Amino acid sequence: MTEMADKLRARFYSDSNHPYRIFDRQVTALLTPDTVLMDAGCGRSVPVLRTYLGRAKHLIGIEMVDFADVPAGIETHNADLAKLPLASSSVDLIMSRSVFEHLQDPDAVYREFQRVLKPGGSVVFLTANMWDYGTQVARLVPNRFHAKIIKKVEGRAEEDTFPTAYKTNTPADVNRLAKSAGLAVSSFEYLNQYPNYLMFNGLLFLLGVGYERLTSRFDSLKFLRGWILVTLKKP
Repeated sequence: MTEMADKLRARFYSDSNHPYRIFDRQVTALLTPDTVLMDAGCGRSVPVLRTYLGRAKHLIGIEMVDFADVPAGIETHNADLAKLPLASSSVDLIMSRSVFEHLQDPDAVYREFQRVLKPGGSVVFLTANMWDYGTQVARLVPNRFHAKIIKKVEGRAEEDTFPTAYKTNTPADVNRLAKSAGLAVSSFEYLNQYPNYLMFNGLLFLLGVGYERLTSRFDSLKFLRGWILVTLKKP
């Protein structure tokens, strides 16, 4: 992060509606005190899931890596999302943030989500948009280099960076996968945020701000925004 980029972010995005906040509002809108909530790809310390403690009946975290510092009241499983160790029709709501871009077999994951969801249950996921410039650059760079690049650009630990696949990151893919699994697409939104991948260079960050403002202003360019927020429903 450079000083120029940090100042520009503070100037242009001090009160921005980050996609993470919109994601939380969407999950919260579907949440009740009786909800069984599952976080698909919850992270080793369940950072998102822990914010729902006391707001749902039961919380379940699914992750491939070993867990650490998980608070009491959260059930955790080391498992593949395509092979969930949960009973059929046992979950009311599944949420997933910044995980679907990593799915190697999304067909199996969608089917497994449909299996564990109760009738009328929902899936809310936030993932990268296929046509965002950050995604396009990531697709050009071999996965073996991603961890080092992300560490330099975002400061994220290398062990917390995983291979990307981008197999469910377009409207066509989401609709096809949902229909095949017996799920309905309840909503599909394109979202933008500050150009976080360009924080390492002030001038590039400024260019990113211009791109973000352009794609946010014109609805005809929404397909170029950085994120997609999807809600699926089991009939």
